[in-house]
Amino acid sequence: MLKTLQVRNYVLIDSLDIEFPAGLVIITGQTGAGKSILLGAISLLLGAKADSSMVGESAENCVVEALFELPASPLQELFSEEDLDWNGGSVTVRRVLSRSGRSRAFVNDEPVSQALLARMSSYLMDIHSQHQTLMVTSGQHQLSLLDHFCGNPDLLARCSAAYSGLASVRKEIRGLREEKESLAAQREYDEARLAQLTAAALREGELEELESRQKTLANAEQIKSSLLSVDALMEPQEDEGRSLASLLKECERQLGHISAYLPEARTLAGRIESARLELSDVLDEVRGLGTGIEDSSESLARTEERMSLLYELLRRFNCRNEVELIAQRDVLSGRVHGGEDLDERISALERKEADLSSEYASLCAELHQRRSKRAPELAAEIQEMVRTLEMERAVFGISLESSAPGPAGTDAVTFLFSASGSKPVALANCASGGELSRIMLCLKAVMARYANMPSMIFDEIDTGVSGSVADKMGALICSMGEHMQVFAITHLPQVAVKGSAHFLVSKTISPDGIAKTAIDRLAGDDRVMEIARMLSGSAVSEAAIANARALMGKA
Repeated sequence: MLKTLQVRNYVLIDSLDIEFPAGLVIITGQTGAGKSILLGAISLLLGAKADSSMVGESAENCVVEALFELPASPLQELFSEEDLDWNGGSVTVRRVLSRSGRSRAFVNDEPVSQALLARMSSYLMDIHSQHQTLMVTSGQHQLSLLDHFCGNPDLLARCSAAYSGLASVRKEIRGLREEKESLAAQREYDEARLAQLTAAALREGELEELESRQKTLANAEQIKSSLLSVDALMEPQEDEGRSLASLLKECERQLGHISAYLPEARTLAGRIESARLELSDVLDEVRGLGTGIEDSSESLARTEERMSLLYELLRRFNCRNEVELIAQRDVLSGRVHGGEDLDERISALERKEADLSSEYASLCAELHQRRSKRAPELAAEIQEMVRTLEMERAVFGISLESSAPGPAGTDAVTFLFSASGSKPVALANCASGGELSRIMLCLKAVMARYANMPSMIFDEIDTGVSGSVADKMGALICSMGEHMQVFAITHLPQVAVKGSAHFLVSKTISPDGIAKTAIDRLAGDDRVMEIARMLSGSAVSEAAIANARALMGKA
């Protein structure tokens, strides 16, 4: 149950600290006083979307915090999954919204996501707002009500998971088949391009090598001539003079003669010897280069032909180097030879699809069996309860038909109704606003026994009814309060007198024109006066006060 509620700077609520009892809690107030604002603050704690307009005008942020007491609740399993402290079922939920629009949520002082709050909401409180009365005519909502009555949530979760998995696998199969068709359509073109790249026998760095070789071959004659000239200069013929090596040897010998008298000469002689040996090595390499130079027009032609091929491939495939050409070749190879892999993947997915389809069909059959078995029971309970609300001849039924497969199975549910006792037809086509309110209240009363909901808020579920019907609806809401905490936001005095606690929402305007909403618990004469106001309007008469006391005494 909702134990305490604290609100700071939420729209027109400046500051609010309130404690709620168990049982039936009545909330009243004039139209526009701010009852919907209070409901909005509670909705924030249940994961509703937030925006900066909810922050009070004079504040930078708003805070809504509530303490829920849940001594035994299936919510404990969710807490365990999310690694949250259960704290013996004492659950504090806080939502903080800043002026910038940023929203933060906390559960027992641990930060949580808005999505988790929304998941928790079904275990904390059910809010029946005014527009939900129309939702009872929705086939999807009717199916959900029947499933709650049947105790199907776990089975529904498995069915939804199987449906999602099946849809995902089928989408993947469609994608692979489309890819296969696309590959087949351009296979011939890809095969031709792949053949060009494969035949080229590409090798990384080859073009750079070819360009260097081409330069050498194109200038082979000049290279050989220069190398021969170097050879002749370093080691001329005997009739052309002495070689560099012999001259350096003579210099070394002369320095050796004087080294005994001039020590530095020995060092110079050693350096000349090193130079002579280095020149000898240089001469050997020059001669080696000369013998390695190929002067062949055929080799040059082959090299230039190979270069032309590589340049043409680079241009044709829009690549900058051989590495990109090789990558392009590998991509084409994957596309050309990937059909076989696609076939294997499609076959594996088709087997998975068959398994999921079988599982989904089995779950749908089990859901249908449960719904078919218990739909008459729910219809009988609702019919009996509706007849106590001055619709003695009412007939209520539930039709179950096949529908397109979906997350909730293959059943479509239609609630049937007749207020006069004639053959019932679809509820959406025959019930008035007042009748819908009564039917919705009966559905909520039945669901409350099966959903294990600790708290429920009715936001003017009595809209469209009055008199003795309102009194009986109040009695029904009051009976629900014997087993759970029920909040009833109402404009009907017949309902308001039923509660064990009564809160008044009011709005005041300060001298500077600022509106503020407050909520106070009423007791004694204050409560009598509020009931009288509800009976007679703004001008409270003595007769209205007497009537209010009579109503409260009867309640």
